[in-house]
Amino acid sequence: MGTVYVFFADGFEEIEAFTTIDVLRRASLNVEMVSITNEQVVTGAHDVPFLTDSFFKDHNFKDAEALVLPGGMPGAATLAKHEGLNALIQEFIKTGKTMAAICAAPMVLGKAGLLKGKTVTCYPGFEQYLEGANCTGQLVEVDGNLITGKGPGAAMDFALTVVDALVGKEKVAELEEAMCIKR
Repeated sequence: MGTVYVFFADGFEEIEAFTTIDVLRRASLNVEMVSITNEQVVTGAHDVPFLTDSFFKDHNFKDAEALVLPGGMPGAATLAKHEGLNALIQEFIKTGKTMAAICAAPMVLGKAGLLKGKTVTCYPGFEQYLEGANCTGQLVEVDGNLITGKGPGAAMDFALTVVDALVGKEKVAELEEAMCIKR
């Protein structure tokens, strides 16, 4: 199995990022936390500083199994403006591998024109950026290789859905039992 890359910019939503990374690592997935800024420490929307593993410029992403975009503002807006990340996402979507975005981050995909005809969810008020998508308002939506989550309260379901897509329901059941999750 390849690497799951999670991308960070100042103003990311801490719960969405930390929960997803924690759950993916509990599933024994290789997770790389990547800063798209020139700083290795990025600060969340609620002023929590976070040390990333690496910088965007230091990767070719050939080993990417999944890409994850946490929400939060202005983090998601900064992700949407990053040319390298947008080019990577455009190419990655074509591979059929897992692409996951939560909260405000689906707007990154929407602004790139990648959500037309897709069933998605996002943080309330961000539907306007998801041109051509069927936005349901559910906690989590899966449409093919695309996973979207609604917001901070959906972080655990979102993370477990990513695990399911990458390693299956058996691993999800193990994690739910180990973490005392009742869904």
